[in-house]
Amino acid sequence: MAWIKTIPFEAATGKLRALYGRVTGPGNNVDNIMMMHSLRPHTMEGHMAIYKYVLHHRDNTVPKWFLEVLGVWVSSLNTCGYCVEHHFAGMKRLLGDAPRADAIRTALEARDIAATPLDAAQHAALRYTQALTQTPGTMAETDVQALREAGWEDGEVLEINQVVAYFSYANRTVLGLGCSTKGDIIGLSPGNSDDPEDWGHR
Repeated sequence: MAWIKTIPFEAATGKLRALYGRVTGPGNNVDNIMMMHSLRPHTMEGHMAIYKYVLHHRDNTVPKWFLEVLGVWVSSLNTCGYCVEHHFAGMKRLLGDAPRADAIRTALEARDIAATPLDAAQHAALRYTQALTQTPGTMAETDVQALREAGWEDGEVLEINQVVAYFSYANRTVLGLGCSTKGDIIGLSPGNSDDPEDWGHR
């Protein structure tokens, strides 16, 4: 499951047990990406807070399913299969249109933004996401202006930016520590967007 020691739910005590209690899914299942932090629980706390606030916060205005599309795109570009599988399943559930979700994934895996069944504004967000993921040092104000011209407001640009930044972090956590999906329940996420402190996975 990992290249470093991790502490399972049953063996956790103190702060770690309390944090595990907040992030569990059915049957006290803890996603392996969270278990990667078990030797330093304070980093799990930071990870979950930013994950919840970036993707699952009540004040976001970009549709949650599309934020998940961006997460799948970043993860695909970074060849992070763990995050692709988890977040594609979440995106598919949120979108409620399995054929369209599959078509989005197929196009992203082919690196063909134009083939994704999305609108022009969403295509612009995918282009920004690809540039920021693959060539962050070349980003310029014109990249943000292109999002504005596509119809995104500045607060939404920030949401898109933060999803890219979060997944770049999450992908490197997974890839750098050998995190696998073994034992995970694929596609669970914090379902209660109305409560920023509710981290329970559903």
